[in-house]
Amino acid sequence: MWNVLLSFSGLVALIQLLFLPFFPESPPYLLLQKEDKAGCLKAMKQLWGEGNYHTEFDDLLKEKAITKGTKIMNVLEVLRERSVYPQLCTMLLLLLSLQLSGLSATANLQESIIPYVSLGVSISELISIIFCSSIIDRFGRRTLLCGGYLLMALILVLLEISLLLSDQFLWLRYCSVILIFLFIIAYGIGP
Repeated sequence: MWNVLLSFSGLVALIQLLFLPFFPESPPYLLLQKEDKAGCLKAMKQLWGEGNYHTEFDDLLKEKAITKGTKIMNVLEVLRERSVYPQLCTMLLLLLSLQLSGLSATANLQESIIPYVSLGVSISELISIIFCSSIIDRFGRRTLLCGGYLLMALILVLLEISLLLSDQFLWLRYCSVILIFLFIIAYGIGP
């Protein structure tokens, strides 16, 4: 049944593709990139309903004035820009550490359970995206980064303990899976 499971993401992408033409462009994109003021106001009304959006529109105009002399860079230009190397290296190391950590393999589970663990990892990523997007404005990025790193460190210590004791207590293997899910959520919320 893996082919059905894998095709599900393709079905979701197809649905998004079919409905995408019915949604307006992003108001900031229309104003800042395309310089279409009327289109920007129309998109705001279409997205947010009838109302007075002059405050938001004025904010976008201020942003446009601030970024007027700033050049928009493509991916290759960003990769050639030496001033962003520390940020790119940090981001790359974080992504590689999560992908290559082998967290899913460390739980020492039966092969029949691994598909459910993979599904749980995906659900954990979804939870972290929803949770992070709802609290980032309240706490700020710095707090989420620091809290995420601290939470990840604590979870990794608990994971190591559960893995060391999993041969003596078989139920700790399932705790390891839960800790992996929590690690992914902490990673998504923070780094």
